[in-house]
Amino acid sequence: MPKYVIERDIPGAGKLSPEALKAISQKSCAVLSDMGPQIQWLHSYVTADKIYCVYIAPDAEAIREHAAQGGFPAERVSEVASMIGPVTAE
Repeated sequence: MPKYVIERDIPGAGKLSPEALKAISQKSCAVLSDMGPQIQWLHSYVTADKIYCVYIAPDAEAIREHAAQGGFPAERVSEVASMIGPVTAE
């Protein structure tokens, strides 16, 4: 199943409290539970003004539907073509 990176513009994201991040995570998980196992949240990276999320989903439309149901922004949804890392250089 394809993997996607979602870029969410959230001003001040890096200053969100642990409680706020927990609430966002709980909302996301509740929506995912309702949508079924075909879409999975792997992890997210919180930066100063954005959150980058990594999901497995059947298509980009499922990602956008999750965002709409959860009330989350999803400015950019990009399918991962491949992964590289230090081992790639060997």
